[in-house]
Amino acid sequence: MLLKRIGYFLIGVSISSIGVYFFWQKKNATFDYGMDARTLKTIRIKKRIFSEDAKKVLQNSAIDTLKIATILHTGDVDFGKSKPRQKPCASYYITGKRELENVSLYVTRCDSTATIEKIIMN
Repeated sequence: MLLKRIGYFLIGVSISSIGVYFFWQKKNATFDYGMDARTLKTIRIKKRIFSEDAKKVLQNSAIDTLKIATILHTGDVDFGKSKPRQKPCASYYITGKRELENVSLYVTRCDSTATIEKIIMN
């Protein structure tokens, strides 16, 4: 009797887990709980502005706005080089991953905008 109940329980949990997985997948929900993920998400959702220095790097290199967006989606925030408590706007140093690991961004995040201050090529 106990074994039968455990079997029914496991079948129910399995079916509902699959349903929840497909439900959340269709909604494009993200679960940004880590410090890096939350910081990058708050930068991504704000209006993005490029400084004159950043615009020059974009014009003179193989870096484009799609690569910048990729870094802002998958990059690593270096909190040692960042100033997250700076008032009125926090500043973050973000490095790319994989093929963009030689590109770093210095971003200033204010209430309604995120300004790409510098694009650093290593």
